[in-house]
Amino acid sequence: MTNQKPETTQQAKVNRGNATVAVICVGVFFGMVGLSFAAVPLYQLFCQVTGYGGTTQRAEEASGTILDREIIVSFDSNIAPGLNWDFKPKQKKVRVKLGQVTEIMYEAKSLAPQSTTGTSTFNVVPFEAGSYFNKLDCFCFTEQPLRAGKKIDMPVVFFIDPDLDKDENLKHIREITLSYTFFELLKDGEEETAAVASPSDAATDKL
Repeated sequence: MTNQKPETTQQAKVNRGNATVAVICVGVFFGMVGLSFAAVPLYQLFCQVTGYGGTTQRAEEASGTILDREIIVSFDSNIAPGLNWDFKPKQKKVRVKLGQVTEIMYEAKSLAPQSTTGTSTFNVVPFEAGSYFNKLDCFCFTEQPLRAGKKIDMPVVFFIDPDLDKDENLKHIREITLSYTFFELLKDGEEETAAVASPSDAATDKL
């Protein structure tokens, strides 16, 4: 039988060090898993507060100031795979003054043979303008049911904060693009393709 040599002090230190590293790695792993669950709501909150990523702001009332400086606002529309709708803005672009309240319309039509429900996300480009783009009314993040072959008109009421004119980084801005993407909401028990946050009144289904 082979005699095992007693563990030296140096070897013991190495073994304890390896064990410590292993414990730290396991702790970091589970910490990252925990953070991943909080990442989405924290990121959404961060975007809403800062306008990061082109996230627009929600306003309770119109601006009391209107400046002469004008901005062209263009409108973009997208449909995620899986939702058989036609979705587009009724106006391609409008020219507005800073602080001026403006209402435009988007139109959606179901091309599906059965009733479907969608929800939309949005952003503006350039992203830096997101914190100045204020919406008084919007169909975003609401459930939009639509029967086969039917249409809905969906308003967006917005204004651009006059404080944008004070931002030296945005002095060059002449045009802002507001973009929406519609996703399908599946039936109960099925995985949803998009998350819905802070539902408000949905647009009226035009029969």
